[in-house]
Amino acid sequence: MSKHVYNSSLILRAALIAVAALTAGCSAGVDDELRGYIAEVKARPGGRIEPLPQIRPYETFAYTADSARSPFQPDRPDSPSAIAGPKPVKDRNKEYLEQFPLDTLAMVGTLENSGTTFGLVQTQDGMVHRVTPGNYVGQNDGRIVDINAAAIRLEELVPDGIGGFYKRSAEIGLSD
Repeated sequence: MSKHVYNSSLILRAALIAVAALTAGCSAGVDDELRGYIAEVKARPGGRIEPLPQIRPYETFAYTADSARSPFQPDRPDSPSAIAGPKPVKDRNKEYLEQFPLDTLAMVGTLENSGTTFGLVQTQDGMVHRVTPGNYVGQNDGRIVDINAAAIRLEELVPDGIGGFYKRSAEIGLSD
């Protein structure tokens, strides 16, 4: 058995020596080819290097349109180019029902007292509020213009997207 191990070890060593010899022979050809290429490149005539471009000093720019209106800001309301049309009243106190969207409010009835008709509006939390023509309701500056037994009619001021507003009619109908 030891003779078999000795022969295997001898064969393995011989194989390693053969592989090393073959590898060394291959690299000699590659080295010769590489050395030839390097010699060829070195034998070429040298070229002329272009000079660096002239760097000019920075020229400052004087911005003269600083007094013009910024295109990113809307027109001022006091400017002559401001859009004409209906506008919300800015200096008034907001009423309680203006915090609710119209679709969350429901008319639950009317009430007459001393010749004045009141509309009864219920919010989502179940509270009932009394309104008259001239009161504001909803989130778009909706002003009540008429109250009858079937509905509360109002006019809202809706932004038109270009800085102005337009009037839109809306109703809060009597709920079942």
